[in-house]
Amino acid sequence: MEDSIQRAVGRVIEAIREDLAEQHTVDGMARTAMFSKFHFTRIFQRTTGISPGRFLMVMRLHRAKQLLLSTSMSVTEITHEVGYASVGTFSSRFSSSVGVSPSTYRRLRGVTPEVPLDHRSVPQPPVTAIQGTVHAPESEHTEDRLIFVGLFRDPVPLGRPVRCTILDRPGPYRLDSPPPGQWYVLACSRLRDRQDYWHANSADDDALIGTHGPLTICRRPGSMEADLKLRRMTPLDPPILLALPVP
Repeated sequence: MEDSIQRAVGRVIEAIREDLAEQHTVDGMARTAMFSKFHFTRIFQRTTGISPGRFLMVMRLHRAKQLLLSTSMSVTEITHEVGYASVGTFSSRFSSSVGVSPSTYRRLRGVTPEVPLDHRSVPQPPVTAIQGTVHAPESEHTEDRLIFVGLFRDPVPLGRPVRCTILDRPGPYRLDSPPPGQWYVLACSRLRDRQDYWHANSADDDALIGTHGPLTICRRPGSMEADLKLRRMTPLDPPILLALPVP
């Protein structure tokens, strides 16, 4: 049953990818998956970590990142190419998810001097830390990789982290003074020697990801353990949107 669900979700994702400018609806996605709307929405979120609508948004913004770096299309042209009717809406969602505006992302060639953090309504942090070890598959050449670890509100790396660090190899990490609340620790690793190291690419064919959570942070001293086991990305994983620093 699980295999059939994954195939159904995969059909929907492939249909979206083939025409991002189409005004995809949840009803239409459910018909493609051959499930009722309610059942489809539930299994899609369970399989991918986010709702169908948010997955569509992520795919559109990921494609916009590619177009900003690989073409001379204007922001307005890219807006319509990826299915947005309003440049303002597109730019706002791009900025909140990637960390910089579309024009800044293009000017910086897809990387940032530092990771943009989410400072919205963050209360005074308690004296705690999240720490653990990042483990990579034995088959990977880990000396050729850098690893980003961030603390996010969602179970996928969508938007800006509230805390983050970058490792030069798998191993121990620490995120100091996480704010109270429920959070997810997420990791992304890319090959160090790629010219487009953190850039959006069509397949994310070299990306490894890992997740731990949800974690509930309280106001008391001490640390929480959260190990991360990296794995290959699959077509069912939302693309990485955050603009990350040059290695």
